[in-house]
Amino acid sequence: MEIDRAEVVAEVTAAFAGYEQALVDGDADRICGYFWQSDRTVRFGLADHQYGWDEQRTWRAAQPALPPGRRLVDPVVTTFGPDLAVVTTRFGYPGAAATGRQTQTWVRLPVGWRIVTAHVSEPACAPADGDTAT
Repeated sequence: MEIDRAEVVAEVTAAFAGYEQALVDGDADRICGYFWQSDRTVRFGLADHQYGWDEQRTWRAAQPALPPGRRLVDPVVTTFGPDLAVVTTRFGYPGAAATGRQTQTWVRLPVGWRIVTAHVSEPACAPADGDTAT
């Protein structure tokens, strides 16, 4: 299995950038368009969870826009062969002490790259950059 083939990393990076732009724009339809349209799609949020694409669409449509100034910290795209990728990043907002964490599993489907599972969390006490928990 070839890990991090340059053209696959570029494809997933572009898809992730599109997803992030839809998120920042608050475009629920575009956001959901990046997810696999399946009842097996799972998303765990900060204080929510959705099982299935339909549940996520309903939830997403009711959400307010993100606070302005979202920034990503150290995004990492790792690909496994031509059809599977994991994207991880931390994110934050101006004036917020905490840094959230985001993990997505992307799969190349016949319709293109789609998120099949996602997890967003915000630690109760975020460590400073470079610190590790013991």
